[in-house]
Amino acid sequence: MKVDGKPTRTIWLEADGLTVVVIDQTALPHRFATVQLATLDEAARAIRSMIIRGAPLIGATAAYGMALAMRDDASDEALERAYAVLLETRPTAINLKWALDEMLAALRNRPRAERLAAAYARAAEIADEDVEINAAIGRHGLALIDKIAATKKPGERVNVLTHCNAGWLATVDWGTATAPIYMAHDKGVNIHVFADETRPRNQGASLTAWELGQHGVPHTVIPDNTGGHLMQHGMVDLVIVGTDRVTANGDVCNKIGTYLKALAAKDNGVPFYVALPSPTIDFTLSDGLAEIPIEQRAAEEVATMTGLTADGRIETVRVVPKGSAVANYGFDVTPARLVTGLITERGIVAPTRADLAAAFPERSNVAANPRAAE
Repeated sequence: MKVDGKPTRTIWLEADGLTVVVIDQTALPHRFATVQLATLDEAARAIRSMIIRGAPLIGATAAYGMALAMRDDASDEALERAYAVLLETRPTAINLKWALDEMLAALRNRPRAERLAAAYARAAEIADEDVEINAAIGRHGLALIDKIAATKKPGERVNVLTHCNAGWLATVDWGTATAPIYMAHDKGVNIHVFADETRPRNQGASLTAWELGQHGVPHTVIPDNTGGHLMQHGMVDLVIVGTDRVTANGDVCNKIGTYLKALAAKDNGVPFYVALPSPTIDFTLSDGLAEIPIEQRAAEEVATMTGLTADGRIETVRVVPKGSAVANYGFDVTPARLVTGLITERGIVAPTRADLAAAFPERSNVAANPRAAE
């Protein structure tokens, strides 16, 4: 995707081939900045502090974090420590563990002298695979948008509502929920996006709106509670969101507030799609409400807001009275019954155990028999 007209990824290597560079998403939308990651601890801090975020990008960054660890110490002990340190950074997104397992499988049985090169090679593959997967998601999702544009709204604007940021900033490139949107826009489809602001971190207002603007996609930022009203008045043609984890039976865990959008969509007959790469599917879980760990984040994310002042300063202010208790659940679970379909790299999949297993038998089989992967 583009930043100031230039194609850009969210993560890349410096000229030395070893130092990892990421976009500092905490500085957006008011300042574009990058951060260099040269150690395991710096990679872990970038994930934990949300300098980078989004399930696929967390996975890619964790993979490079394992590679960075091998720069200093390629021993078995260092490998296991790196895995443990990175695994505990974010508990909800399953892509993190998937990427770490991939790296461990690529490195564990190699001689120490080969581990550094192998780690960087596998991390680069994981990043490139993410781009290819998201491009495929985009093509399958584009067919949904094309159908609406051709049959239901010929010559009219197609309105897509999205929640949080499942754009290219949450992946290595293209994004999940936004990949079909970018492809439709590039194709010349008259498309418009309603971007939920997505409190408390405002990823929709700060990140989705920023990247859509950089790419020239028409969009409108709305308060989180506006989506239901728009759907009631026929102003939303479909909802596309991302996800941090999908269970074997099709339950979807995504940014807090997603469940409410799904309820509104169901009540108003608006198709509700979830875009995801297959590493986001957790075939070891069957009940999203009971089994997915929901991250609870710091109260400051709710109690304070950061923005640009009239005189150009970036300031953080408190919006909650001192002494008031704050709850900050990062995610919620949308039951499969509310999901119209899952947009994956292998097509639109129904949110059922049978359909997911049929679409991704190699991952389903490994989950059922972990020793098969050894």
